[in-house]
Formats: sequence, C-alpha cells, structure tokens
Amino acid sequence: MNGADTAFVLISAALVMLMTPGLAFFYGGMVRVKSALNMLMMSFISLGIVSILWVLYGYSLAFGDDIGGGLLGNLDHVGLSGIDFETLTGGDEGIPVFAFACFQLMFAVLTPALMSGALADRVKFTGWALFISLWVTVVYFPVAHWVWQADGWLFKLEVIDFAGGTAVHINAGIGALAAVLVVGRRIGFKKEPMRPHSLPLVMLGAALLWFGWFGFNAGSALAANGTAASMALNTQVATGAAMLGWLAYERIRHGAFTTLGAASGAVAGLVAITPSGAHVNALGAILIGVVAGALCSWAVSLKYKLGYDDSLDVVGVHLVGGVVGTLLVGVLAIDGVGGMTQLGKQAVGAFSVMAFSFVASWLLAKLVDVTIGFRATEDEETSGLDQAYHAETGYDFSAVGGPSSARSTVPDPESGVTGAAAPKNKKVDA
Repeated sequence: MNGADTAFVLISAALVMLMTPGLAFFYGGMVRVKSALNMLMMSFISLGIVSILWVLYGYSLAFGDDIGGGLLGNLDHVGLSGIDFETLTGGDEGIPVFAFACFQLMFAVLTPALMSGALADRVKFTGWALFISLWVTVVYFPVAHWVWQADGWLFKLEVIDFAGGTAVHINAGIGALAAVLVVGRRIGFKKEPMRPHSLPLVMLGAALLWFGWFGFNAGSALAANGTAASMALNTQVATGAAMLGWLAYERIRHGAFTTLGAASGAVAGLVAITPSGAHVNALGAILIGVVAGALCSWAVSLKYKLGYDDSLDVVGVHLVGGVVGTLLVGVLAIDGVGGMTQLGKQAVGAFSVMAFSFVASWLLAKLVDVTIGFRATEDEETSGLDQAYHAETGYDFSAVGGPSSARSTVPDPESGVTGAAAPKNKKVDA
C-alpha cells in the first residue's frame, strides 16, 4: 500500500464531503426565508440516503465487473462483500479499495444534491427523498460505470471525464430539467421577485464549494502526484477566470457586478474545469473558465424565455458548464489526445448521458408524482416549506426588538420577576 496516496485520497474524500454542506448553504441563501431550512435539508438528506445505498449496492453497480455491454456492474460486491482491508486498487503500490469507495461515495452523495436547487420551494420532502433514492439507483450508478469503470462503454470509447463533467454535472443538470418539467413552476414565477434571502450565506457556500473542489478534482488523480498538482492549479485559475467572465457579462448586460454573480461564476468555472483540468495547461484552464463564466451567465436567462422554472439555475450552471468543459477538452488538450476525433468522442459522451438521464429522470419524477406525490400543496408552498415539513423556521424573530424588549429581560432584584410582570417602580443597579 502507498501510504502517501492513501492519505491524500482520504483527505480528498473529506473535502468532497464538505461540498454537500457547502452546496446546502449556497442554495439555502438563494431561496426565500420561508423555505431556507427545507433547502438545506434537501442537500443534507442525500448524505444519509446515498451513503446507505452506496454500501448496499451502489458501489457494486458502479464499479463491479461489467455484466455486458459496458452498461452496468454486477452485484458481486453487495454490502461491500468481497473486499477486505488489504484489497488494493493498483497492485502492490495502490490504495485500499475502501479508500477509493469512500472517495467515490462522496461524488454519489453530491450529484443528486446538485439537482435540488432546480426544485426549490415547491416539492414534498418525502417525494424528494424517494426521487433521489430512485435516481441514484437508475441513473447515477449506471452512468458512473459507463464513465469511470475500465469496462464501461464510455471509458472504452476513451471519453475524457477526469472528475465528473458527464457523470456528475451534465447528469445532474439535465436530470434537474426533466424533474422541473414534471413538477411545474413555482407559484408566482415571473410575477414575484423571489430574491435570495441571504447573500452572505450564498458567498459562504460558494467558498466552501471552492475549497472542497480541490479534493473533488485533484483527488481524482487517486495519487499525490504531478497530475493532482496540475489539476489543483487549473481548478484555481479556471474558477477565478469564470468568476471574472460572469461578472464582465453581467456588467455589460445588467450594469452591475453582483455578489450572486461572483458566486455563481465561480461555481460555473469549477464545473467546467472538472472534466478537462488534467489534460489542459493553465492557459487552457483560463480560457475554459472565461468561456464557461460568460456562457453560463447568458444561459441562466433562458428559463424566462423558454418558460421552465429552474429555481436556482442548476441547468444554466451545471448542464451548460459541464458541456463546455467536456467539449473544450477535445480542442485544448495538450497531451496528444486533442483534435476533432477526440472532440467527437467528447460529444458522444456528453449527449449520450444527456439523452439517457433526461428520459430516465423524467420517468422517475413522474413515477414519484403519481404514487406519493412530488409537488407540495398550494397552501404549503405559499406559507413556506419549513413549517410544513420540518416544524421549524430558519430564523427566530421573536427575540428581535427595541430597547423596551431588552429591558423586559432584566429580572427585578427583589421579586425575581422578568418582563412586563416586573414591578415598574424598581430600579436595577448596574
């Protein structure tokens, strides 16, 4: 066992795990206050559900030996059977399979959580929990097998997806669009402003995502080596370039540099460099970032023109950003794999995942809708999902008040009574 590589992968797994709470804050700050906790929970619940499913059968379906056609793994590793502490991924100098399984688990957790932003403010929590259980089983596990398992059909086609442009971002982005079309628009879409309730939370979430993404991207080298170092550097510069590209487009188009734009642009850059960063140089990473930032900034406005209600721009950022990064590696790769032939392979990978994920996601969302129901009731949506499903609110405003409320909490030194019942003629010494 290579101890340094094992430690690197385990640390990277922890960084990727942090991305799901980071995503929760990023999305949570973007919704209205009445559904902020629900938005956080839609990400957090994935940590519970997908972790269990991954151990039960997810790892086996994604990384088990192929059952034929490069489409799906077998069930030889149900419950992680057939793996022990000494099983390594790369011969005598590999890492434990358990380390690899833990790292890949965090990808599986994050991917359905990415979709939650598109459905913000209007779905049943039980419906969402059932949907992501079905979605990772039917969509994510097979696509991960296609892309990353040695006998997966896209892997054998030599489609480049170093850390998840197709399996994670295109997959989640197009799946979110399919679910949105089933669930429908929010009440008041295009009529009410629906502004973010906490931009500081959005910036905090974006920062946590940026930090965790070094594990997501560099960790995908599965070794503490030059590839990981190059991927880490490209992750940083592409993200910075995308933020600038988004802000530049936003300034030209709307006349302002917004904090929401800065955060969204950074995420667009992180998405776009994910599939391509190990195969381009730093200048190529900057170009990918600028293109992704400007193009994703333009793409988020399409929902108003086309009429689909992607609440928090999952389609505009993750689908479009994933496609940009997946295709541009065919043009900008510097390690001898670039060119029109590779571009064609990249297109096959991107659009085959789009087609499969859209159809399967639409059918699964429809199944949930006609069985237990996917859409929240009108009353629940109007009053807010926090109280309806969690019996809580994100903020307690009852303690907020002026000087009189502050004085009411001071106990009378003789009676010990606080508030309005305290004797009015008593003075409290400082």
